[in-house]
Amino acid sequence: MARIDPTEQSRSRRERILDAAFSAFATRGYRDTAVDDIADAAETSKGGIYFHFKTKEAIFRELMDTTADKLVGKVERAVATETEPVAKAEAAIHAVLATFAGHRTMARLLFLDTMGAGRVFQAETQQLHERFSRLIQGYLDEAVAADAVPPMDTRITSVAWFGAINEVVARWLLADKPGRLEDAYPSLRAMLLRSAGVAAERVGEIPLPVPGHEFPDSAR
Repeated sequence: MARIDPTEQSRSRRERILDAAFSAFATRGYRDTAVDDIADAAETSKGGIYFHFKTKEAIFRELMDTTADKLVGKVERAVATETEPVAKAEAAIHAVLATFAGHRTMARLLFLDTMGAGRVFQAETQQLHERFSRLIQGYLDEAVAADAVPPMDTRITSVAWFGAINEVVARWLLADKPGRLEDAYPSLRAMLLRSAGVAAERVGEIPLPVPGHEFPDSAR
């Protein structure tokens, strides 16, 4: 009989805990999720939870980080298929909306539950917003350097871009009868590109979806 590797067993249980917590937070919200709820869903004991995570806050922080990593990865893969600076910015906007359209629980975790968790996560939420703003700023800096857009304060513009995306996604999540998130893309794209000084004729060109980043039918 093959022996069970204790290290692999521990890693597997830790992943089960994170998966269970992700579902619980997305369903009940941070405040209304108890450690017992996570333990039951992960089919482990409360002691098993605390062996891997000191507090419920520690679980939530790790989920925020790993979820943000997944989103950044999707955006970077979408942008990597483009060479023209403005197209990179378009791909980034499209990838964020396409990802959330198909993964509502991911969106809830990053956009709503951080607000519901209260002051304890303010610093983490700010760091998360800063991370995405800096990502956007990098694409805008490239566009300015390539003379694709006029010189601008890319720092302020990137913060405004992220704020607009954040508001669109948050309203979609809070709506009693949410429409299709993808329906917001044309208007959001046009507004953001105009704010960066992209030429009107370029704004009017609706690009084809990046292969692998089409809006999913399951979200409709």
